[in-house]
Amino acid sequence: MSYPENVLAKDEQVVLHRHPHWKRLIGPVLVLIVATAAASFVAAYVNSLGWERTAKTVVSLVILAIWLVLIGWLTLWPFFTWWTTHFVITDRRVMFRHGLLTRTGIDIPLARINSVEFRHGLLDRMLRTGTLIIESASQDPLDFYDIPRVEQVHALLYHEVFDTLGSEESPS
Repeated sequence: MSYPENVLAKDEQVVLHRHPHWKRLIGPVLVLIVATAAASFVAAYVNSLGWERTAKTVVSLVILAIWLVLIGWLTLWPFFTWWTTHFVITDRRVMFRHGLLTRTGIDIPLARINSVEFRHGLLDRMLRTGTLIIESASQDPLDFYDIPRVEQVHALLYHEVFDTLGSEESPS
């Protein structure tokens, strides 16, 4: 999914657009599998009992309702939150937008960035993800978690910042 062009200024170009790393979806997928298996097992057990058809139908509907609530809350909601979280680098700024019903965002002009760091532990290194830390002139450092290929994003952002500043120290 590309980032909406209507939030960009005239002649502004997207350099990088990322959603958080897919590792954020491991828990919701496991919940989906376990909840579906449990609901299927309980529904099969209820159907094997010698109850009246109406009782079986009511219990099956209750199982379905519980399954739908669990899946909606613990699987679909995290997925849509992941899908609507955007980390975008343009040739002018860094943008971060997140939220499904209530959207929040922050824009950091490249010219205001003082330093760019990244951090990732052993698991993050294996999954090629990490935390990007951006320190701007006017704020405390901002941490952006679960950025895929954080080292490449760090290098790209570093180059963009120096290109924007037109510094003689530019690595390019």
